[in-house]
Amino acid sequence: MAKKINKLKIKVSSKKYGNVGESPGMIHIADDAMKPVLRLFSYNQDEVQQSNGDDFAPILHQLDHCKKHMHWLQVNGLGDKRLIETIGEHFGVNKLVLEDIVNTRQRPKFDDYDTYFFATSRLITYQDNEISNCQVSFFVKDNLIISFQEDYSDTFAMIIKRLMSGKGLIRTAGPAYLCYAMMDTIFDMYFSMLNNLGDKLDDIEDRLYDNPDRSIMYDSQKIKRTMILLRRAIWPERDKVNEMLREDITLISSEVKVFLRDAYDHCIQIIDMIESYQEITSSIIDVYLSLISNRMNEIMKVLTLISVIFMPITFIVGVFGMNFARQDPITNKVLPDNMPELYSPHGYTYCLIAMCVITVAQVLFFWKKGWFSKL
Repeated sequence: MAKKINKLKIKVSSKKYGNVGESPGMIHIADDAMKPVLRLFSYNQDEVQQSNGDDFAPILHQLDHCKKHMHWLQVNGLGDKRLIETIGEHFGVNKLVLEDIVNTRQRPKFDDYDTYFFATSRLITYQDNEISNCQVSFFVKDNLIISFQEDYSDTFAMIIKRLMSGKGLIRTAGPAYLCYAMMDTIFDMYFSMLNNLGDKLDDIEDRLYDNPDRSIMYDSQKIKRTMILLRRAIWPERDKVNEMLREDITLISSEVKVFLRDAYDHCIQIIDMIESYQEITSSIIDVYLSLISNRMNEIMKVLTLISVIFMPITFIVGVFGMNFARQDPITNKVLPDNMPELYSPHGYTYCLIAMCVITVAQVLFFWKKGWFSKL
């Protein structure tokens, strides 16, 4: 029974929302975009206040009530054009930034404006033989950070836990540090995903040398496609972090830049792992094809030897199977150049002995040449 091949599904679209030639800054919501869910965390060194829901009014009330706090507005789902426009109007977000937020096919980037900065990252997850490639955007002002995420996945649950417990610098280092913490969480997810893929590569290598079959090539190709997707995400991510480090941005303190340098090192490590795994994947495919080619060559060598052994026997049988009579059956006249020895006594026995001798002689010749030992 043929082994079932699991196909890799990548949830990503190349469609760019909007029409050709229209004005920049236009907001187009995808048909399958999820309805937004809002969570606001207002925090200082002593406390954290939280509001949940899908209405912007309670968010505005908490923002007005907690003016001395720092705020993290978490927006999961981008399926409400009016809400996105309201957030942009209230916080003074450029329309080009709003367009980048809802057009979720952006490569990781960083844009610095006068009073805020904007950044995007790719959130790539692998589960149930399916890769999800989502966009996460960050809008950072003096005492506010807004994160926009396509889906409802609880990606930053550990950051929320740290925020609630008040451990470390997360309550005191400002929104830029919180932005770093979320980007670093995404990098940690890359590490976890690469470790899982590394384990799968080890398993594929074991199968390659134990019992190679065509599923090895398919599984290796799936991992290779995943590596290409990760590479397309992490290379611009490295450039983005480097830009945040090098530019003189008032919202990013020197204390935060120390952590960004660590995030930059993580990007380099991820790139090194991706390139190493890509080479391993390519070598696995090459070795598999070589093994299949060698196996085919061995099969062809066996078939060739069998054909060579039976070729003289077939020739003898074919010659004496032509049945040209030595004498005319009516006149008994000897026919010149016709089949000799056709009616010889014990001719059949002699022919079999001759064929066996030829076969044994060929086998001994091939054996001395060492051709059988190479099969």
